Amino acid sequence: MDDNKKQIMEMRIQKTVAALQKNGMEAMYAPTRKEAIEQVAEYLEEGQMVTCGGSVTLEECGIMNLLRSGLYDFLDRSAPGTTPDKVEEIYRMAFCADAYLTSSNAITEQGELFNVDGNCNRVAAMLFGPKSVIVVAGYNKIVADLEEAVLRLKKTAAPANCIRLNRDTYCAHTGECKGVCGSMTEGCSSPDRICAGYTIIGHQQPKYKGRIKVILVGEELGY
Repeated sequence: MDDNKKQIMEMRIQKTVAALQKNGMEAMYAPTRKEAIEQVAEYLEEGQMVTCGGSVTLEECGIMNLLRSGLYDFLDRSAPGTTPDKVEEIYRMAFCADAYLTSSNAITEQGELFNVDGNCNRVAAMLFGPKSVIVVAGYNKIVADLEEAVLRLKKTAAPANCIRLNRDTYCAHTGECKGVCGSMTEGCSSPDRICAGYTIIGHQQPKYKGRIKVILVGEELGY
């Protein structure tokens, strides 16, 4: 990356980190995915029960390899031979986990986490349950505000994820949501639609301060 563009990127990251901290979340900057893995490892303890939401970012970072290293009691819904019933069980067991790892669809410069889910297991665990939630996101997830977060979902995150998941949706065929100019929740009526549960985490109460930990990575990661 050009040094001038890198400076601008790092300014946005630091602004967002400060806003997240002000909102009661622990936040830090990892210049590279390698440093992001190292930070995640610092947050975890051997033998802890850990699990995660579906995330391209965690795969691209190499964090999934860390979780599958044998150091942790990893509830792996993608393990070979895992039945649909077992996946549902893992969704519920996640609420009792020591740590839940995920990414975010968008993070605003005001320190808000914007996420949309199909099954809603991921957003539910982020909101309440696991003792610790670790969010790893590339700098490309940073947006100015919630309006830009919605646009990012409709034009980038949802279409890419629908293609990845082989969903028969309007956005998978056209590259953007049918309701791109409409309200936050407006979209297609396909039974394959993955945009179901919308959440905004804007503040952590004092008793939960630091429960959510956000690692912003100086690389483009995920959708």
